[in-house]
Amino acid sequence: MSMSPKSILCVLFISLLIGCSKSKKETYVSPTSKDVSYPKYAEGFSVRYEGSSKFVEVRYPYPGAIHGYNYLLVQKGDPIPAHPKETIVITIPIDNLVCTSTTHIPLLDYIGETDKLIGFPTTDYISSVKMRRRIDAGKVVDLGVDKVMNLEMLFSLKPSMLMGYTMNSDLGQLKKIKELGVPVIINAEYLEKHPLGRAEWIKFMALFFNKEEAADSVFQIIENNYLTTHELVNSISSMPTVLSGILYGDTWFLPAGQNYAARLLKDAGCNYLWSDSESNDYLELSFESVYGKAKDAQLWIGVGAYQSLSEINAAEPRYAKFKPFKESMVYSNNVRQGAKGGSEFLELGYLRPDLILMDLVKIAHPELLPDHQLYFHQRLK
Repeated sequence: MSMSPKSILCVLFISLLIGCSKSKKETYVSPTSKDVSYPKYAEGFSVRYEGSSKFVEVRYPYPGAIHGYNYLLVQKGDPIPAHPKETIVITIPIDNLVCTSTTHIPLLDYIGETDKLIGFPTTDYISSVKMRRRIDAGKVVDLGVDKVMNLEMLFSLKPSMLMGYTMNSDLGQLKKIKELGVPVIINAEYLEKHPLGRAEWIKFMALFFNKEEAADSVFQIIENNYLTTHELVNSISSMPTVLSGILYGDTWFLPAGQNYAARLLKDAGCNYLWSDSESNDYLELSFESVYGKAKDAQLWIGVGAYQSLSEINAAEPRYAKFKPFKESMVYSNNVRQGAKGGSEFLELGYLRPDLILMDLVKIAHPELLPDHQLYFHQRLK
């Protein structure tokens, strides 16, 4: 049987304490293959140990990348190994950092490094209770809007590094930040196709704090719960048909068949109606096209920020034509919000695909998880 979210969080906390206690050795010892696994599902990064140093490659930093970025992580006080000149050298464990995506926040929380964040663009987006306490105490500087961060303020913080993301080879403002002398590390978790691949980027974050064993302990629990939940659907005899997405203007955006969201629906035993499309991006379709294919879908999962059926109907009366709308089988994933309105699903979901999968199984096959209470999702009324 799958564990309840409360049990999972309890076990994770215990594992975290064990992992953190192990990390407080005065001398860093590189983990062996028996200690940690790197990586198992993630395709976007790799790590090679050379003594106490770590050679890290982000293989696919953005869509269509033909080469990656290389980082050399060297322990404080150790000599720097020979390396290619384009390799970025980082002294570890780092003292602090600036992050640019809310998905980076749980990676810090779950390895016990919440207190290392000192700057973030638009802190209102952050939902983490632990991090919000830090923000409210004035220990995390709001750097303004992501694409036009206050670089002068950022430079004044003198962070050990900035963890960012990019959609293309033109790093944009990240390039300017590098020119200021702030090391920029690219986190490309969003490109992973497997849900557990995205979760595995907790191991990437852990490299900068020498917290590999703690991260591996956390990931193993997430992995085991995901796989155990997935195994439950092997017994099903039928799969409900599923519609997803909503209109933005005149275009309906929904996950393509190889998309991360489509993989979760598949693993939950759902018949996602666009599962045969080969892209791993999002499809852009007309209302008529979607209606023609999904008007009789059994479930509609993923409707943006809408909180009720009446709100959906007010936004677009044609939504009421769909069978799941008529039968009140519409589910939002926006039920959990932070103190300032940030989405916990968007923040924590990458690291906790096991909780998303449990929700989806509960929605599609409630008899398989009779005791599970929806965590991220809610049925709209």
